Amino acid sequence: MARRGAYAKGVAKREEILERALEVIAREGYRGASVKELADAVGLSQAGLLHYFDSKEELFTEILRKRDEVDARQFGDPASPDTVVDSETLQEGFVGIVRHNAEVPGLVQLFSRMAVDAADPQHPAHRYFLERGANLRSTFIAALSQRQAEGHLSDRVDPEMLARIFQAVADGLQLQWMQDPEIDMAAHVSALFDALDPDATPKDPQS
Repeated sequence: MARRGAYAKGVAKREEILERALEVIAREGYRGASVKELADAVGLSQAGLLHYFDSKEELFTEILRKRDEVDARQFGDPASPDTVVDSETLQEGFVGIVRHNAEVPGLVQLFSRMAVDAADPQHPAHRYFLERGANLRSTFIAALSQRQAEGHLSDRVDPEMLARIFQAVADGLQLQWMQDPEIDMAAHVSALFDALDPDATPKDPQS
């Protein structure tokens, strides 16, 4: 019983660390969020903080997982394996996440930097990015296939290829936005949805 209680407390503390870390990184940015600052935020030493994670890299990987959980609750994150949506709901949720990302630049920086490092198969985030990408594309494929079957989307491009295009656009826009924060990421992603929808009302370029 004592061991079960200690385990439950450990899980709760780990969750507290991840939730506070999201706040710190969103506020201070990726560079400003050192292990020491994250440890201070939850009243632990650096060694005490890393007791709950195998390494700094695993800590940051789990922070990204926690971010996905939070986004899924708020927007229906298409990268979540439990998300099943139609194409309209997918567009609303995906654009909502992209718009929200502009409000938390530190988390965008963390995601982008970790994505590069995770190209190494030995990196703790490698599996996370592979699984996240697969879940995202699976959700998009289902929704886009539905749109094609209903005649609301051209079938000249395979849904799987379109899903990868959406993923590439979102990831690429984040890199551009970090260099030029004036870029409206959400507007560009929304424009891509509209460009693929023959039923969409053309927008006045002067509006």
